[in-house]
Amino acid sequence: MFSKMSIMKSTKTYSQQIERLKTALETADAVVIGAGAGLSTSAGFVYTGARFEQYFSDFAQKYGFQDMYSGGFYPYDTLEEYWAYWSRYITVNRYMEPPKPIYQNLLELVKDKDYFVLTTNVDHCFQKAGFDKKRLFYTQGDYGLFQCSEPCCQETFDNEDVIKAMMEQQRDMRIPTTLIPRCPHCDKPLTMNLRADNTFVEDEGWHTAAGRYSDFLRRHEKTAVLFLELGVGYNTPVIIKYPFWKMTAANDKATYACINLGEAVCPQEIGKRSICIDGDIMSVMDVLG
Repeated sequence: MFSKMSIMKSTKTYSQQIERLKTALETADAVVIGAGAGLSTSAGFVYTGARFEQYFSDFAQKYGFQDMYSGGFYPYDTLEEYWAYWSRYITVNRYMEPPKPIYQNLLELVKDKDYFVLTTNVDHCFQKAGFDKKRLFYTQGDYGLFQCSEPCCQETFDNEDVIKAMMEQQRDMRIPTTLIPRCPHCDKPLTMNLRADNTFVEDEGWHTAAGRYSDFLRRHEKTAVLFLELGVGYNTPVIIKYPFWKMTAANDKATYACINLGEAVCPQEIGKRSICIDGDIMSVMDVLG
């Protein structure tokens, strides 16, 4: 529907776009938040630099990688090493609070609205900030869940207690063999419930959330909806960005808003009903609040 040639940046000033977004938030019947990695980056969940050095300098020295993302793909020789890394990774990116309160600020903006959140993030920040669990759809998984590596079943398993034990008992970047998580049904090693290939488990909770999201969109397909896209890049645009464009084009009462540092664009076809703010999301939230 949208050609590459039709993509445009806004010609309005930063302050004009902020005022338009304030008005859109006030007048919207419903708000659909589409959140990508840039939102958590703005909250301080960065995988490089000082934060990486703070928590993973020993891994960097031993294995040679220089960021958390690369460490997740390193070919460790043993599961004891693999889970030593991943238990620390999950702890700092799932069970710790982000350094900046951007998710709490976002909730303040929409808490009195009929809202729903669609996100590719897997760090659970929305729920930790107090968003209603029944208004969240984590499409790509959750750092807080294990699944069978086979998988032998469409089931996931909460990992907080196991991850805590791995953190407490790991020595020299290894966990005790007895803590290696295994599927209670087939005894194969468990793995993270993260969408990487066709082994990703979409459990009952995933399908329930997907149904709620579809119902929400159906109820508001003819109302004044604000599609608020935050920090979504082009790694997986078919999940949030392209559908938001399409739904905005199909509903002449809808508004599309995009906040993204360096990548705030929209198709010309919906340009008059789009708000594109090229800036840091936390800074924009401060102004809106």
